[in-house]
Amino acid sequence: MHTSPARICVAGAGAIGCTLAARLAASGQQVKVLARGATLAAIRENGILLSDLDGEHRVRVEASDDAAELGRQDLVFLCTKAPALAGLLPRIAPLLGPETMVVPVVNGVPWWYFHGEPGRFAGQHIAAVDPNGVLTRTLDLRHVLGCVVFITAHCPAPAVSQAQNPHLMIFGELDNRMSPRLEHLRALVAAAGIEARASGRIRDPLWTKIIANLSSNPLSVVTGATLEQLYGQAELRELASAALHETLLVAAAYGARIDIDPRGFLEQGAGMGAVRTSMLQDYDKGNPLELAAIGDAVLELAGRLNLPMPVTRNLIALARFRGSQAHPTRSTT
Repeated sequence: MHTSPARICVAGAGAIGCTLAARLAASGQQVKVLARGATLAAIRENGILLSDLDGEHRVRVEASDDAAELGRQDLVFLCTKAPALAGLLPRIAPLLGPETMVVPVVNGVPWWYFHGEPGRFAGQHIAAVDPNGVLTRTLDLRHVLGCVVFITAHCPAPAVSQAQNPHLMIFGELDNRMSPRLEHLRALVAAAGIEARASGRIRDPLWTKIIANLSSNPLSVVTGATLEQLYGQAELRELASAALHETLLVAAAYGARIDIDPRGFLEQGAGMGAVRTSMLQDYDKGNPLELAAIGDAVLELAGRLNLPMPVTRNLIALARFRGSQAHPTRSTT
């Protein structure tokens, strides 16, 4: 196993990527960032500034829009939006050695979901997130470890992240082994001041995050509401609760064991405060919405088992319409 400091690349410098890069660099790891545009310029000029519950962290890191300049890495975090993965994966090839770990830090149902799964679902493919199998062909899944991230962050300016809730990341091998590299990854992230857990059933917390996303993100685009409003105001809470219960049924049908008390879940969401979901932030910027991974993939999985999701389906349709009306702007992450 690699000795410390590890060579780490964070590919994608949005809110989550900047949060992760700043915490890892501040802990003494050798962090490089694959970025572009205004974000790349800001990192080169001023570094990354993170404001979180521990205070402010300003770190200087090497950054480039060319992976070949950054060289081979021990660990690569993919911190891009799900729609951008097809364009990102070919670019990271120069970062990968035989033992490089690749950790996709993305929302929704991941393209690797059925890889390593036993039983009747083994080897199935999710068209909504990998329609032509491009992702599966581009990156050898032996490199990949699953990740579920519970970090609420936003970027008020390029290379500036604000994250005022506790950080939690859960990692797991795709075949559910408790491997040495999994523990190495967990310990490395924990040493950066992020609560980090290793799971022998990574799809369980993944579904918890999917439920959180699907009960809040599309509805936030339709209404413009914050988490506090979505889960706290009676009319919106009813819709969020319906989406939550519909998604819980799908998760259970695919064998997930989810320890969620729906009422407590809604109360916890309301307690997050005036947080704008990542999808609402994308809508505000005119960026593409992550509806395929967060929404369409779950509808696809539900459809295979004839599970109806009427409320969720309608919320996704409304959010997609709203997103189609947004004025596109150039992404800077």
